[in-house]
Amino acid sequence: MGSIDRSASPIGLAGSAWCRWKEIAVKSGGLAATRQLLSALLEFLRDSTPERRHQRYGDADYDWNYRVNTTGATVSWRDRLMGVFHSPYQPTEAELFHQMLEALREQSHIDFRDYAFVDLGSGKGRTLLMASDYPFRRIIGVELLPALHQAAQDNLKRYRGESQKCFALEAICGDATDFSFPHEHLLIYLFNPFPESGLRQTMENLEKSLTEHRRSVYVLYHNPLLEDVLLQCTRFEKIAGTHQYSIYGRDTHS
Repeated sequence: MGSIDRSASPIGLAGSAWCRWKEIAVKSGGLAATRQLLSALLEFLRDSTPERRHQRYGDADYDWNYRVNTTGATVSWRDRLMGVFHSPYQPTEAELFHQMLEALREQSHIDFRDYAFVDLGSGKGRTLLMASDYPFRRIIGVELLPALHQAAQDNLKRYRGESQKCFALEAICGDATDFSFPHEHLLIYLFNPFPESGLRQTMENLEKSLTEHRRSVYVLYHNPLLEDVLLQCTRFEKIAGTHQYSIYGRDTHS
């Protein structure tokens, strides 16, 4: 989960709902916005049944193997409801994550040792743990919700992987749309963490950072529902993708 409109209130359900309604209403009208939010709330209620909770455990084998807590089944009702207005928490599947990084390496010939890995909307930190299987310079996760951030910190302390190659892992609690990008080569990971306004703000911040500090940046966008936003960014070129993800690149020669 990545961002919230700070002009409304601190992290609150009512303010989040109002901001989300306004964003939809600007594009589709008030009636459509009301219908969309009501539909999302009904789905939230269905998802709160015992049967659906069992499904939210997802690929619990990862948690069992590494003695961590990254599934969506243990997320509180309040944080799940916040996900209705921003983006629901869902951990990345391990097999797909490694497929995406191998596709990036094949297409770009990237040397991970030269890059920092940044996950915007990092949730409980599973992606940070999986990224540590690669020799990144360092790994950073940014998460808005304190409860998910705390789970990520606990997981970072608890995790021990035989294939771990990066040990400089950091979890930050904050609004990802306000994140100051490090002045180094970056691989940025997005699992559809923002509504459209948040993604636009983030990409504007990134492009401004690239203007001020020239460097190579790749964006790995999992579940690219708002891909049009990235396609409009002139500094980035799409270099690979499937229906599950898209990879964008901007090297130092762009």
